[in-house]
Amino acid sequence: MELTKCAKSFVPAALILSLPWLLISLGGCAQTEPKVTVAPSGPSQLADDIVGAWVLVGTPGEVGEPPAAGGRFKFRAGGHWLITQADPNSHEVIYHHGGTYTLNGDEYAEKIEYANENTNHMINRTLKFKVKVEGDTYTQTGIGNPYSEVWKRVK
Repeated sequence: MELTKCAKSFVPAALILSLPWLLISLGGCAQTEPKVTVAPSGPSQLADDIVGAWVLVGTPGEVGEPPAAGGRFKFRAGGHWLITQADPNSHEVIYHHGGTYTLNGDEYAEKIEYANENTNHMINRTLKFKVKVEGDTYTQTGIGNPYSEVWKRVK
């Protein structure tokens, strides 16, 4: 199976093969124009750095190690994002939602466009953050929301 250009830059092949619904959730990102908004000077290093697969490791000031099993994952590519988490014991999806994002400098906004039943109350909300990437660590600080989180790049 030939992976799309979007999928190749999205996550390691092994992760894609273990999560085939991921590509479907993105709504055919290879066939649409990216919705990333960047500063007039063009894409920034930060815009490149946030793309990929991330696992939640804590909050600012309380960072741990990636979980050995399960975990909450965040994926970004082509102006699309999603978060998904499955119970490591039952393997059932606890929640799954995503949509599109914009980035202007270090100001990042996620519009929630789809969700499973556990988070569907968030559909059509836009959450804003200040973001930074340092090495393999992505930190988002909620602006007007409680979602200040630290993520590690999935290897």
